[in-house]
Amino acid sequence: MKNKPILIVAGEPNSIFLEIFFKSLKLKNIKSPIILIVSLKTFLVQMKYLRFNYKYILHDYKNLEINKIKKNIINIINVDYDSKKIFEKISKKSKKYIENCFDVALQIIKSGITNKFINGPISKKNFLDKKYLGITEYLAEKTQTKNYAMLIYNEKLSVSPITTHIPLSLVSRKISKNSIINKIKLIDNFYRDILKRKPKIAIAGMNPHCESIKSYNEDSEILLPCVKNLRKKINIIGPLSADTLFLKDNRKKYDIIIGMYHDQVLTPMKTLFEYNAINITIGLPFIRISPDHGPNENMIGKNISSPQSLSKAIRFLDY
Repeated sequence: MKNKPILIVAGEPNSIFLEIFFKSLKLKNIKSPIILIVSLKTFLVQMKYLRFNYKYILHDYKNLEINKIKKNIINIINVDYDSKKIFEKISKKSKKYIENCFDVALQIIKSGITNKFINGPISKKNFLDKKYLGITEYLAEKTQTKNYAMLIYNEKLSVSPITTHIPLSLVSRKISKNSIINKIKLIDNFYRDILKRKPKIAIAGMNPHCESIKSYNEDSEILLPCVKNLRKKINIIGPLSADTLFLKDNRKKYDIIIGMYHDQVLTPMKTLFEYNAINITIGLPFIRISPDHGPNENMIGKNISSPQSLSKAIRFLDY
């Protein structure tokens, strides 16, 4: 098969995912077949409720063969999930189902059928149960990956936080020269190898104006030595003051802005692009993408959610 399939885990069954998935299937000229790991029961009842009508074929993942995967039809791998309503309140009830979906997906990837993977939005509170910081870390442990990075990607500008879903009070003690250097090298290699671009990278200072009232300043003690080290082979500048880095005339100079903590870079990113971005995990044995939003429980069943981020994820992997 010329184009490897795009493998999709539907994620939280009580979410907007199947709605935006059905809407995304209206994309034109998609060359890659799509394999959807989902509860067939949930798929059918939500498709009927949301008034979509798509053909599908059912596969057994244990005997999945590349020549039996069809294009222009939904290739479904069923994972059982028992629900009494079309949509239920998000709870820990779906935890085991989502775990099973991920396990099936990782087995399919390990078989070599594909290395292109998307997961639908998941309630981190209920699924991760404080054991992992995010799905990025969950998949990293599942695949025994030590060095990985979160990249929120848009063609005009991407961002990456060095630390992800941790309290602000813990950020200072969690950043290190090794973590910064390793993550930036990963991102730079991803742009060069996958996107065929030599990126321009800016690194945002941790402190306001890169200054600190304390005797120890992370920007001069940690960030600046990292930038000097990386400059030998990577087009990088910083640390720069985060409060002006995202101004129009400043951000247009760069392809990527690296921040020290989650909201430092994701808040301006989502303000600028809303759902026109995707969340890519770099460093795994496969390319993993998720839409840049959550299950959106308040919008479930209304059929008015935007498929933009999922559509962008599918387009990105359609090669």
